[in-house]
Amino acid sequence: MSLNHSPEMQTKLIARVPAITGRELPEWFQAIDNGPSFLRCDERAHWLAEEHGITHGYAAAIVLEHERHRRNRMGFI
Repeated sequence: MSLNHSPEMQTKLIARVPAITGRELPEWFQAIDNGPSFLRCDERAHWLAEEHGITHGYAAAIVLEHERHRRNRMGFI
């Protein structure tokens, strides 16, 4: 499974997350924060897909968006 979506594909996937999964991004971010503390993004995406029954493509997009938001909160560029 690749976590390397094009920026355009990432934007499209993230925009569809609520309609496809029935959950908003903050809910997914909370699930990741409360889930196992994997070090690698691909491990988090695999867990998210398996645990919550979503496709690996959407799981990867959610994990990448979570990382982006986490970096912004911590002041990383």
